[in-house]
Amino acid sequence: MANQRKFFVGGNWKMNGDKAAIDGIISFMKGPLNADTEVVVGCPQCYLMYTREHMPANIGVAAQNCYKTAKGAFTGEISPAMIKDCGCEWVILGHSERRNVFGEPDQLISEKVGHALEAGLKVIPCIGEKLEERESNRTEEVVFAQMKALVPNISDWSRVVIAYEPVWAIGTGKTATPEQAQDVHAKLRQWLRDNVSPQVAESTRIIYGGSVSAGNCKELAKTGDIDGFLVGGASLKPDFVTIINARA
Repeated sequence: MANQRKFFVGGNWKMNGDKAAIDGIISFMKGPLNADTEVVVGCPQCYLMYTREHMPANIGVAAQNCYKTAKGAFTGEISPAMIKDCGCEWVILGHSERRNVFGEPDQLISEKVGHALEAGLKVIPCIGEKLEERESNRTEEVVFAQMKALVPNISDWSRVVIAYEPVWAIGTGKTATPEQAQDVHAKLRQWLRDNVSPQVAESTRIIYGGSVSAGNCKELAKTGDIDGFLVGGASLKPDFVTIINARA
């Protein structure tokens, strides 16, 4: 079934870039890119329209966050409806920086995911453990709790791509070994099988994030339960094309 799950590579630009930098990214995103890989880039919200208008049409564009309602007195927030109005179809939610820098709890993230799906967006919910949680053998406890919070608000699993990102590996240069990453992905898939359905477990893409690079992507892509990547800093550089083509 792994071969039936389309390989997925997302780029999370975080709070980086300006129009000139985006133009540079667009120039190398013309590829060639593996046609069997779905590609989405997550850009700062002020550049959603610019990126969508200039990025090749075969590449999706995602917001990096949104709120849980369509409109209202929520200064500084954007809604799924606004993201769609900019011509974009995707949103990244629950990234570890939203959880750990901005203090977003599991329940809020779940509500955001639910509203985004209701509004018609496709969603990349992020989960993952911190270093102290891994070192105290709590990885499964943490990621399963994060998944349990998400499930009640997921109305359409076909529009969900789960991103497992161990927090200790994000931007640190440390990467989970292919064996470590595959182990967590396999356990997450079994959790879906046990707590949602076998069909959802087999069809849902679970991607890996955490210092993915041109140097390690091919080994990570060979594993049975890693269905792609969510890439941070490397998505701003031409190496991103190598990562997209990891299974080429």
